Amino acid sequence: MSVWDDLVGQQGTVHVLQRAIAHPGAMTHAWLFTGPPGSGRSTAARAFAAALQCPDGGCGHCRECRTAIEGTHADVTVLATEGLSIRVEQARTLAATAALRPSVGAWRVIIVEDADRLTERAADALLKALEEPAARTVWMLCAPSLHDVIITIRSRSRHLRLRIPPVDDVAALLQRRDGIDASAALFAARAAQSHIGLARRLARDAGARERRRDVVRVASQIRDVADAITAAAQLTALAGAESGAAGSERDAAEKARLLETLGADPSARVQPPHVRSQVTALEKEQKARATRRARDVVDRALVDLMSVYRDALVLRWGSPVALINEDLRSDVEPVARAFPPERIVLAMDAISTARDRIAANVAPLLALEAMAIDLRLPVHR
Repeated sequence: MSVWDDLVGQQGTVHVLQRAIAHPGAMTHAWLFTGPPGSGRSTAARAFAAALQCPDGGCGHCRECRTAIEGTHADVTVLATEGLSIRVEQARTLAATAALRPSVGAWRVIIVEDADRLTERAADALLKALEEPAARTVWMLCAPSLHDVIITIRSRSRHLRLRIPPVDDVAALLQRRDGIDASAALFAARAAQSHIGLARRLARDAGARERRRDVVRVASQIRDVADAITAAAQLTALAGAESGAAGSERDAAEKARLLETLGADPSARVQPPHVRSQVTALEKEQKARATRRARDVVDRALVDLMSVYRDALVLRWGSPVALINEDLRSDVEPVARAFPPERIVLAMDAISTARDRIAANVAPLLALEAMAIDLRLPVHR
């Protein structure tokens, strides 16, 4: 057992990190982990943090390893924002923490799982801490790509790029770690396009699999403008179903815990001013989290939809490449028959444009409607 076991398909990255642990001259004060969603950026950062604290360089079973990976180690601070951005107040808190000497471990580790969400002011608040780090402090920043991080931050960090892990490696991880059946693990790994977290969910959650099937089937159902509008509404509804229930339960539980902590009566019609202000702040944070969650779910649905056109292109060219949606081939084949290769590429461009628009804060429904109109199957007269 080792802290590196869950970092599948990243042998090069593991080698670099292990060398930094073994040879002090290879160590640096700030690391930037980049890679596609699901590649294991935060897994790499937490494993590295555990290995730095572990007397044996990352055995995986000692107290230091376990608490570092869980984010409960006294000298490991993890910022995993669930809002749309990392605020300047949060960055200042991190900078102050980074200036402290380690209390029980060999290093003080600061992990920022969404460094791409640092606002410009928040990044400025971190600059001095990155430029003049404490002797035993190391920063670990995670982002989808190098260019998603503000240049002043990335220029002060050592870059490590993680790749998309092979499907077979992800399937093997699901079998070993989660006890998933071999065929179910392979299906989930392929359908998730090697996104480790999503593959685990698809393997364990029948509802998630059914929602994904509904997204994939949208491509073969858009024949006119009315179908396009319906498809956009359907995609929006599927995303809402994916993100809504769990979020509502979590929000209610958080509010109940806050009221209990403040000694407030949950059944009271009117709360004291200090309680109302705390509840308002919590509700604002929950709203930001819900907005991000909804966008992330819509984006994932568009990635699944994109896989249909990728598979259609594979079928159209007769390429000997495995289909992502082999189990839904009957939904892919009508798209492959209806569109010439260049039109399939244009459809993929339309999906990419919708993703960019939603990321730029365009209302998801409007972006999806414009996209769906471009995905209409040709009418044969």
